[in-house]
Amino acid sequence: MQAFTESTITTSRVTMPDGRQLAVRDWSHAKMRGAVLIVHGLGEHSGRYQRLAQWFHTRGYAVRSYDQRGHGQSDGQRGALDHPDDLLEDLAVVYNQYAANLPVRPLLLGHSMGGLVAARCVLDRRITPPALMLSSPAFRCHEPAWLQRLAGLLAKTVPRLPLSNGLKLDKLSHDTQTAADYRTDPLCHNRITPRMADFIFRTGASSIADASRLSMPTLLLVSGPDGLVDSSGSRDFASAAWAGNHLTTRFFDTLYHELFNEAEPGRSQVLKQLGDWLQKLP
Repeated sequence: MQAFTESTITTSRVTMPDGRQLAVRDWSHAKMRGAVLIVHGLGEHSGRYQRLAQWFHTRGYAVRSYDQRGHGQSDGQRGALDHPDDLLEDLAVVYNQYAANLPVRPLLLGHSMGGLVAARCVLDRRITPPALMLSSPAFRCHEPAWLQRLAGLLAKTVPRLPLSNGLKLDKLSHDTQTAADYRTDPLCHNRITPRMADFIFRTGASSIADASRLSMPTLLLVSGPDGLVDSSGSRDFASAAWAGNHLTTRFFDTLYHELFNEAEPGRSQVLKQLGDWLQKLP
């Protein structure tokens, strides 16, 4: 297989229908056997997935990721949305443009908030990837019900009010360097707005309610002691999707939120499960 090198990475910008531009990273592959589109989580950016992209690349996959609006090098107020469905519409545009330029339709992988966005897009039939991978998806959050109701009210009155997202960076990974790198990364931020928070809360609940509509091979990777999202949301999603027989769920009872950035041997255990599942795809 072609070796991964820095020279295979290219950057570009994609313009959304509302004029916002999103930063895109591509890890091309001259002899690709498939492709993957990666959707990152709240507060971070696509550049943090270089090591995961390398893992896919050495297995013959071209990889694309992008900075969601309000994140990384993309346009928009940090942690804000212009409209409630912006992230869903953005993913649909990016995915369909990527697919149009490939000989095969790309797989879709989403982490945390990106997993929520990916799942909701698939459940809504906005996009139809051949398979879906979800890592610690934000189907449910730890915030109390009263705070979630308050977010809904503020989303109608002060939707762009900048607030701290409260992410517990020490719970990202048992690898302490992961949190240290995150804190010093100028492209990461700690902002969220009421409209964004309300989108996450509402979309998580609706995705669990609609999980039985899942109609494609899906791998759900779940952190047990997850300090950033409530893993009970993934358990409820898995229970609701069980009858469709499309979902494979793997629980990691000792690993933290960023499963692909965990300390060894945890990271290798996660990637072993991912690799085994990929090999069974048609």
